[in-house]
Amino acid sequence: MVESKLTFSSYDHYSFPSFDEDNETKGALDALRWSYEHYDENEIVYACSFGIEGMVMIDLIAKVKPDAKVVFLDTGLHFKETYELIDKVKERYPQLEIELKKPSLTLEEQKEQHGDELWKTAPNRCCEIRKIIPLREALSGATAWISGLRREQSETRKNTQYFNKDNKFESIKVCPLIHWTWKDVWRYAHKNDLPYNVLHDNGYPSIGCAPCTSPAFNADDMRSGRWTGTGKTECGLHQ
Repeated sequence: MVESKLTFSSYDHYSFPSFDEDNETKGALDALRWSYEHYDENEIVYACSFGIEGMVMIDLIAKVKPDAKVVFLDTGLHFKETYELIDKVKERYPQLEIELKKPSLTLEEQKEQHGDELWKTAPNRCCEIRKIIPLREALSGATAWISGLRREQSETRKNTQYFNKDNKFESIKVCPLIHWTWKDVWRYAHKNDLPYNVLHDNGYPSIGCAPCTSPAFNADDMRSGRWTGTGKTECGLHQ
């Protein structure tokens, strides 16, 4: 354990480590190894959506810390294929501590308090209740969390660094895959025979909650199937 800890408050004055972006994992494995050596077990959490990037991240994390803590924001609205994949991951990586973090409100309670199908009438509020608040609870006591963001994914993510000051959750957001392309992700998945969500084979490059996810309609925008027609592009976790 190093003496100088990278925290939310020390971020602006911290001397960041450098990683080789030209090695086999484009610095991802090195960033993960540094992170798990730098933070105590309860100080770092991987928030996984179980998309294809998530599968790559899980495999890389398992090489560094087989019993790492993984949190899935279980909104109760995910595709059945997503839950089936989680079961496969538990079988392949039995040491991982996978938590399905649920919101405090059930879907029925949300309907009673905010109206039916809140994801249609007020999608930002729905994401707040079912994703943002649960992640904030999951990160309580943690100094850092890991995300599978890649710079190539969208304009809002093109400036992502390995280590980011996360003002929303007042923590450090670690993003090991920033230099990976979509081809890199799939090349690694196939090379290592990783299980993945079968919806990826049916036009869903980005997979979230079922009511708010459609097949992508723009080949140049992998997130074009998310919240189609609403003007919304992010759930709020990365804004």
